[in-house]
Amino acid sequence: MSQIAKYIDHTALKPDIKRHDIIKLCEEAKAYEFASVCVNPFWVKTAAELLAESPVKVCTVIGFPLGANTTETKVYETVNAIQNGAEEIDMVINIGALKDDQQELVKEEIEAVVEATEERAIVKVILETCLLTSEEIETASRLSKEAGAHFVKTSTGFSSGGATIEAVKLMRATVGDLMGVKASGGIRDLETAQAMIDAGASRIGASSGVSIVKAEE
Repeated sequence: MSQIAKYIDHTALKPDIKRHDIIKLCEEAKAYEFASVCVNPFWVKTAAELLAESPVKVCTVIGFPLGANTTETKVYETVNAIQNGAEEIDMVINIGALKDDQQELVKEEIEAVVEATEERAIVKVILETCLLTSEEIETASRLSKEAGAHFVKTSTGFSSGGATIEAVKLMRATVGDLMGVKASGGIRDLETAQAMIDAGASRIGASSGVSIVKAEE
């Protein structure tokens, strides 16, 4: 049995994903025993139905991929996603507000999403580290921790860069051992996935989960 599969959020977030792709994603997730499938909000209900008898979780993205939605929109998206069967929420922070040093706004928005779950889902906060300085990564990680989120996550996979070892190490150092760190974006092979785990990642977001597991086997 694969040791790395339990780390992987098996991901399909491209805009042209079809129902056939979601069925395949969920079948693979069950077969390889991935931690979750990560899908766009439209596909949450479908994935939840397909995984109803499985331990694989349904994860979705909120404020995706830019993070520039209003807090009210992110809260509504979160409530709607949970109603449709989402058990994990990956929300994008307001990156512009963070870079404007509006720390209270960023923290309050994360708190609002956490509260909207009513403890029915875990919240992973996507920082989009490729757009941030080391100081901003540290600040965003600290604010996520203070706001009650369960994970910090490197990337959407839709910006100018993905996960790096340096960012993962910094995030882990900032949040400590009581929060998760999800490395996502550009992780396409076993060597990279293992390096992220060694750096402190407790979850891996990847659309290449099957090939990563097969490489391990």
